[in-house]
Amino acid sequence: MSAPEFVRFALILHYHGAPFHGWQLQLNAPTVQGELERVLARLNAGIRVPVTGSGRTDRGVHATGQVVTAVLPSRWAAAELRKSLNALLPRSIWVEEVRRVPDEFHPRFGARRRSYAYQVGTVPLSASPFLRAFCWPVLERPPDGELLAAAAALVPGERSWKAFARAGQESRGDRSQVFEAAWTPWLGGDGTPLGWRFHVTATRYLHHMVRYLVGTMMAVARGDRPLAEFDSLLNVPGSPFVTSPPAPPEGLFLSRVEYEEGAFGNDPDRDPEPAPDRACDPASDRPPVTTAAPGGLPPCTDPPPSHPRTRAPHEDLPGHG
Repeated sequence: MSAPEFVRFALILHYHGAPFHGWQLQLNAPTVQGELERVLARLNAGIRVPVTGSGRTDRGVHATGQVVTAVLPSRWAAAELRKSLNALLPRSIWVEEVRRVPDEFHPRFGARRRSYAYQVGTVPLSASPFLRAFCWPVLERPPDGELLAAAAALVPGERSWKAFARAGQESRGDRSQVFEAAWTPWLGGDGTPLGWRFHVTATRYLHHMVRYLVGTMMAVARGDRPLAEFDSLLNVPGSPFVTSPPAPPEGLFLSRVEYEEGAFGNDPDRDPEPAPDRACDPASDRPPVTTAAPGGLPPCTDPPPSHPRTRAPHEDLPGHG
């Protein structure tokens, strides 16, 4: 049997969201999808290579676990593709892993759970330019940890999230199931306390949903409103209360996307090769956290591309955090 002319690759991306107007292609604005497609076209004799992501991220939002697919000529191997992409992409985008996947693998429709992390800085060090690009510095009236925990404990469940969304998707409704939600201490690489980190895992997210949740929980934990109002917003249809302003995008990371076991197939063409104790699919066994610590993640300073973008046909990706 002859080799296929084209093959599908899955990529796991990290990106610093500050230079970009979100993930999705936009007219005359730099986006992560646009940069990735620009570089892929350069590697494909100028022919556009459309990419599909597991979901959208908004302007300024980061990722350490965005899953993307691209179809390329079969002459490409995973190691060569990963090396070439990382050599040509701006420093604000990094390809962690490339692997050949079955033709039926779809990063959006196949995803079963998506996780986000949000970082809140509560110490003066969090205002450092090496940290504030990755967190929301809240230095006056820092949040009460017990109230944060009590608020997060109310979040898991299947319900309408309309109250926590800037906009919904009429075709898909406003319901989603949140499996996990918790606040944990945010520590620097040397163990220095920096603040708090919120983790949430759900089937899908409405527009700005995580940021509205964080903003409202922070208002509760800082004493600006009672916990009972947050409870009402979550559990009382037509609640008379409204959410607090959304948390800023800089602290938000798309950290993890999970798929059914075996969804990535078992093709040996992948780079880097998995560690001996890493038997799960790459996007489902990564730690659902990201840390920006002194001496760790520096801010990326690549200037945004100045050449115009043209909007290409794309799928209506799921709601984002």
